[in-house]
Amino acid sequence: MKITRAQQWERFKRFYTEFPGIGLAIDLSRMNLEEDYFEAMRPRMQEAFKSMTALEKGAIANPDENRMVGHYWLRNASLAPAPQLTQEIEETLRGIKSFAAEVHNGGIQGLGGPFRNLLVIGIGGSALGPQFVANALGHPLTDKLTVSFFDNTDPDGMERVLCGLREELAQTLCIVISKSGGTKETRNGMLEASAAFAKAGLKFGSHAVAVTGVGSELDKFANENKWLRRFPMWDWVGGRTSVLSAVGLLPAALQGLDIDSMLAGAKACDEVTRQPVLERNPSALLALAWHYACKGRGAKDMVILPYKDRLELFSRYLQQLVMESIGKEMDLDGKIVNQGIAVYGNKGSTDQHAYVQQLRDGINNFFVTFIEVLKDGSGDSILVEPNVTSGDFLHGFLLGTRQALHEKDRESITITISDVSPFAVGVLIALYERTVGFYASLVKINAYHLPGVEAGKHAAGAVLACEIKILELLRKRSEGSLTCEQIATEIAASEEIETVFKICERLAANPNRGIRKTSGSNPFSGRYQKS
Repeated sequence: MKITRAQQWERFKRFYTEFPGIGLAIDLSRMNLEEDYFEAMRPRMQEAFKSMTALEKGAIANPDENRMVGHYWLRNASLAPAPQLTQEIEETLRGIKSFAAEVHNGGIQGLGGPFRNLLVIGIGGSALGPQFVANALGHPLTDKLTVSFFDNTDPDGMERVLCGLREELAQTLCIVISKSGGTKETRNGMLEASAAFAKAGLKFGSHAVAVTGVGSELDKFANENKWLRRFPMWDWVGGRTSVLSAVGLLPAALQGLDIDSMLAGAKACDEVTRQPVLERNPSALLALAWHYACKGRGAKDMVILPYKDRLELFSRYLQQLVMESIGKEMDLDGKIVNQGIAVYGNKGSTDQHAYVQQLRDGINNFFVTFIEVLKDGSGDSILVEPNVTSGDFLHGFLLGTRQALHEKDRESITITISDVSPFAVGVLIALYERTVGFYASLVKINAYHLPGVEAGKHAAGAVLACEIKILELLRKRSEGSLTCEQIATEIAASEEIETVFKICERLAANPNRGIRKTSGSNPFSGRYQKS
């Protein structure tokens, strides 16, 4: 039922909440929440508060691996359940600041002189968090190091990055991030970078820093090869919640960003979102809005629309945080529930020229989160029309799009921050980390384990093992050629012919792999042999 503008104003006053201490406001007035929804959910929200309290005190929250979950301690080490943990957190932060200062003042240099560039090698949370922070807070005129990333095992992607560094490789510092030290994508990136340094006549270890678990493969390798430094990555910090550990703080500090303010923002947000009164807890409000929109079972997608270029990568960061945490097959009782919330987005007003058309007129299977930033930028804007700046247009597009969606009964949340500062970024990180934890409690799933990710890794390992067998077979059969079906039979993979076909096609497409294809009468009669 449509309501008048006067009624909408009253609803806005009812569902708009400001949190001045952290520079945040949340508007739920354009969600179709019933007036009594919060009251009905209050008992379940109280259980979520209790679960979060236990989590912060060191309860085993990841029973699969017998691990605590302690990313909240990173911005307030005094909360850690053991003095040793508090000491490790504080010492690591001091070490990060000290190392960054030495790099900046030239006390630590590359083989070609003071470092000018930073190459971060990681994947998943070991890349997305640092990328988001670097993009949100960096500036080419003030950054102390220019940052680039290897965030995949794509040779072409890594080559593109290396081409941009080639003239200054001797002044490039590398951070390799992997908790276990065995993450294949990161290992591959390290080897590709090391090969590039060797080709340039440089010793990689003289330019390398590790962020990894103590005693891991990477830790041992870095120590044996005399890397510049090693920083810890604790087993009680998951990759998707690691941005305020050395994973994100070290690259940020080296870039020259204010990591103390970022930590202060997260700590301040934690203090607000820790209180057990849902009307005064922004993470609780968000979690309940998600639960309502998704009917507690992922019935709708979450579209993230930040109207600020600096927050362009926020949707990708949240995509991992939310989908890895919430996307679970079973609940805490072992019942199959197939939970999840699909997350996508880019930025406004770009998305108005992309998929907002469908959001307004197409299938209503989503809710939007607009992120409004009040401050335009650091400089004065010109007038592009009488008394109108580019920033005025951006804000107008946000409010206009929100209203256009509302008119078609498309639900939306609006989060308002004053600016994109280190403090505000810390607030956003902490806000969503705790929202995910609350939502997981509401739908009774474990937000902190990753059985699906491990299944994908095992499947990929089987594919690579199959590829090795194919290469060995074809290199032995140097005189003859075989179809994919014949190859599958020869290597005892008759139930995996499709996989054999896909592997052979890729090998033949890359001349350096030494496999040649002769086409047949159809795609599946082609023959493969050693070239």
